[in-house]
Amino acid sequence: MTSALQISDRLLDAILAKKLEPGSRLGEQQLAELFGCSRTIVREALVRLETRGLVSVSARRGWYLLEPTEKQAGEAFEARLVIETGLLRGAGPLGEAELRLLRDHLRRQSKAIKGSDIGLRSFILGDFHVCLARCLGNELLAQTLRDLTVRTALTATHHQTQSEATRSFDEHVGIVAALEARDMSLAEKRMGVHLRTWKEKLRLSSGSDPLATLRQALSPIDYMEQDLHTRRSRRRPIKRVAGPLRFSKEKS
Repeated sequence: MTSALQISDRLLDAILAKKLEPGSRLGEQQLAELFGCSRTIVREALVRLETRGLVSVSARRGWYLLEPTEKQAGEAFEARLVIETGLLRGAGPLGEAELRLLRDHLRRQSKAIKGSDIGLRSFILGDFHVCLARCLGNELLAQTLRDLTVRTALTATHHQTQSEATRSFDEHVGIVAALEARDMSLAEKRMGVHLRTWKEKLRLSSGSDPLATLRQALSPIDYMEQDLHTRRSRRRPIKRVAGPLRFSKEKS
């Protein structure tokens, strides 16, 4: 029988691969049928993700995926910045086995970037950071980074372009090159640059208005102008009748 951990892991992978949209509803019964388990196990899996801030539940909507605001995305990237630069700052040079893992990851990223599968591209670009944390010897922070990467992936779902994905890959290559040169300070610096430019990569401006569409739709209507337009549209031309007006007498 599928466990709650397996279900939550599958959901995380699906988010990273952009197979689930932000705000997607996660029905307990449907998931139970899909995984061949009880709703109790499904609920346990969803509670796991809720405690990690990735799903929410309400009486009206049931369970649904997080829809991160720009502020929440910024907080996730800031947390990643602290963790990932801190890991590199405190680590010693990597061994050859770890460097081989990272080189292999870069080869898979390169293949995904050239391909047409956007979901695979998204998944493998995000997974690089988890892989690096594991190579640096910290499994606990690798799991934390996975959650944070899922949060940022939900933000990137509708924003990241092919060119910006390629830019992220190129920055990953630069980080690994610094690690191969055993220059941990340079690797830390490059990671900092990589994570600080998230708004550019997602094409979000610092002054963007998240309520712009709703704000425009609900802006006050100029009723005076609207009334004038209505009266003009209702105006009909007056037909002129030749000769004197004649009235017929009503029969009593």
